Amino acid sequence: MTVFIIPNTTKPRARTVTAQAVRILRSAGANVILAIGSDVETLPGVRYLPKDQAFTDCDVVITIGGDGTILHTAKDCLEYDKPILGINLGRMGFLATCEVNEMQAKLTRLAKGQFQCDKRMLLNAIVDDDASNAQTALNDVVIYKGHRLQTIDFNIYCDAILVNQCSGDGVIISTPTGSTAYSLSAGGPILDAHIEGIVVSMICAHSLHQPSMVFAADRCIRIEVNAKGRNEIFFSTDGEEERSLQDGGHVEVELSRQSIRLVTFSLADQFDAIDRKLRGR
Repeated sequence: MTVFIIPNTTKPRARTVTAQAVRILRSAGANVILAIGSDVETLPGVRYLPKDQAFTDCDVVITIGGDGTILHTAKDCLEYDKPILGINLGRMGFLATCEVNEMQAKLTRLAKGQFQCDKRMLLNAIVDDDASNAQTALNDVVIYKGHRLQTIDFNIYCDAILVNQCSGDGVIISTPTGSTAYSLSAGGPILDAHIEGIVVSMICAHSLHQPSMVFAADRCIRIEVNAKGRNEIFFSTDGEEERSLQDGGHVEVELSRQSIRLVTFSLADQFDAIDRKLRGR
């Protein structure tokens, strides 16, 4: 088993936890890779390779950080078809299935191949019919206003049928994986990550009652925006790659043909995380 570790060295404990993870993996018989320039001092028994070669040579990728580190790394894991395990140094860490105090047991199991891969659906987002610049999201696609105070009007279509006209600060289109992220904060439902569905939730809807909508994964969701010429509008996937969206523009979101694999040690990992991290048990 060859493991490529990607630490988020902006986290205070990242270097210490990386060294600890290396010791556990090496003692369990795994080979360990770090990328050249990863800002982690030379560790005994570790191969330092260019990033592309590290992805090619590894069997599993480990991130050390929070869910943002996993989301950032997921695009590379998708390109190289590698499963990903997150060691959580963040606050919630719903995507990370290993806490620091679980490293000894879980990394030993990982090194011995005693784990499962949980396949998660992705969304493709296309802005203004520009398919050449499509973006992929594991958690969510978000359309939101800039600094001005006026609300934005949205038309929401499902398979070219108008299903809602609403006004607010933005719209979140999330996967089941992302249903415990920004969508949840906006009042959206929690979906079993094994369900293939799309959740559409308003951000600060200017309405007394604006429930989230859940669509089948084979639907095409189209969001048209009308900022009345007074607002900046932005679009992002998984909180990254922010870009401007023109007044009167639109975003089409649908199921990606690709999926990503998250390392798990129990089929109930998602619900265990909800119980411990949302309910605080």
